[in-house]
Amino acid sequence: MKTVALTGGIGSGKSIATQMLSSLGVPIVDLDVIAHTLTAAGGALVPQIATEFGSEFITEEGALNRPLMRALIFTQPDARVKLNAIMHPAIFDEAVKQLAALETSTYVVLAIPLLQESQRYLPYIDHVLVIDCDESLQLARVMERSGLSAHEAQQIIDAQSSRQSRIAMADTIITNNAGLAEFEENIYQFHKNYINTCIVSK
Repeated sequence: MKTVALTGGIGSGKSIATQMLSSLGVPIVDLDVIAHTLTAAGGALVPQIATEFGSEFITEEGALNRPLMRALIFTQPDARVKLNAIMHPAIFDEAVKQLAALETSTYVVLAIPLLQESQRYLPYIDHVLVIDCDESLQLARVMERSGLSAHEAQQIIDAQSSRQSRIAMADTIITNNAGLAEFEENIYQFHKNYINTCIVSK
């Protein structure tokens, strides 16, 4: 089994790429999905987050209060460190477990938003696919999707690794500046070429 790390900045189009590859039959291990599961109502990390940050950061339904936590970690760097110390090991353990369960697949996509900050995953990765777009488009997409102000959206973008550092890690770069049809065609071509490479290298 080969593992393709699919990464890119927020608003670049990672979710569209992941959905399309999934529709083509590629198994997906998505760190965002794992994180949401761990912090949803009844999630495994909710009690620890409540203990560390206080019950006000948990909704009435028993899930992480994401808007409140987002506001905190963008104003208090120490809070981000504490949250990461809770989240990252648990996400990693679950991701590795899911990858192991898919070992008979030709290749698997590991959807990982912050690859540069997640060096522990590198031994599990065979190929890095970066979804890239112009920063102005990235900002506009984040604002439209999340209903955030330009300032809030820019804060999120600035908190991530730079576009240049993502590109430097890439084995393949797919640009998402044009229309959806072109983007999806490029994703399909990547899939076709990569799966053929996997088959030949067996």
